[in-house]
Amino acid sequence: MELKPVENTISCPKCGADQQDGESCRHCGIIFHKYREKLSAGSRSSRPPIRPADSGFPYKTLIRLSQLILLISLLLLILSNHQRAILPEMDFYDGARLPEPVQSDTTAEPFAVVSNDILYTINPIYDYQLHGVVVSFHNSDAWWDIYHHRSWQDFINVKDICVIWGDNVASGVYRKMAFKNTTWTCWATWPDSDTGRQFSMHQLSNNHLLIGDPRIREIAENVAIGDQIRINGVLASYSHSNGGFARGTSTSRTDTGNGACETIFVNDFEIVKKANPGWHKINLLAGWLAPISFLCMMLLVFKAPVRPND
Repeated sequence: MELKPVENTISCPKCGADQQDGESCRHCGIIFHKYREKLSAGSRSSRPPIRPADSGFPYKTLIRLSQLILLISLLLLILSNHQRAILPEMDFYDGARLPEPVQSDTTAEPFAVVSNDILYTINPIYDYQLHGVVVSFHNSDAWWDIYHHRSWQDFINVKDICVIWGDNVASGVYRKMAFKNTTWTCWATWPDSDTGRQFSMHQLSNNHLLIGDPRIREIAENVAIGDQIRINGVLASYSHSNGGFARGTSTSRTDTGNGACETIFVNDFEIVKKANPGWHKINLLAGWLAPISFLCMMLLVFKAPVRPND
C-alpha cells in the first residue's frame, strides 16, 4: 500500500475557499499577510481610546452619592413646596392681634414716589392699619403677569396679598377652604354650604401693596402663606406720568366685585409670626442642593477615567 503525504491546507480569510497553504488565495487573489494586517489595523482603530485608571480616587462612590443627594433633594423640594403652603391651626395665631382693620381720617398730603425712573403720584384718602393672616398672594413681577410691568408700567405695586382676620381665623374655618390670587383678584372657595355660611367675606380683603422703601419691599417679598402680618399705611389712589395709568382703592370692607380691593401705600410692615418656618428652611436647602448635586454629578462623570470592559 502506497502512503501519500498529507497536504497542509488552509481556508482563505476573505472568501473561505480551502486550499494548500501559500502566500495568496488561488480563488480571490488576496495576499494573506496583507489582508490580516488590514483587519488588525481596522480592529484597533474602532476601539475607543482607553485612559489609564485613576490612582484610587473614588469617582464611582462620589457619583452614586451625588445621585442620591439629587434624588433626595428633589423629593424634599416637592414635599416642602406642599407643606409650606398649608395654613396652620388656629391656635398658632394670636387672635387678640387680629382685630378689624382700622380706617381713619388722614392729614397726609399727595406726594410723589419714583420707581424704575417712573414718577408716581400718591393721593392718600385714609390712614389704614391692617392685622391679618395671609392666605394667598401674587407677586407683580411674576413672568406670566402681562399687566403690571409690561402693560401698565406699574413698578410700585410690588405684591398683592389676600388677608383674613377676626372670626374667620378664630373659628378655624379657613382650614377647610382654598384661596388663590390671580393678577388682581383673590378667590375663596369652600367645599359645602355650611362652611360658606361660617366664613365671612367681610373679614377678607385683597390688598395692592404700594412700596417705595427698599427695606419694606424686602420684608413684603418674604411674606408667605400662613404668615400673621401687620401693615400701617394709607389707603390711596395713584397714577404715573407714563401713559395716563391710574388706580383707585376700596374704602369699605363690605364691597365686592371690581374695585373692592384695598390699595395701600405701606409705611410699615411686620411679619408678626412666620408660618411653617421649618418647611421653608427645608425648601430653601433643597432648592440649593438639587442643582449643586446635579452639577457635581456631571463633573464627576466627565472627570472619571474610562475603564476598559472586562
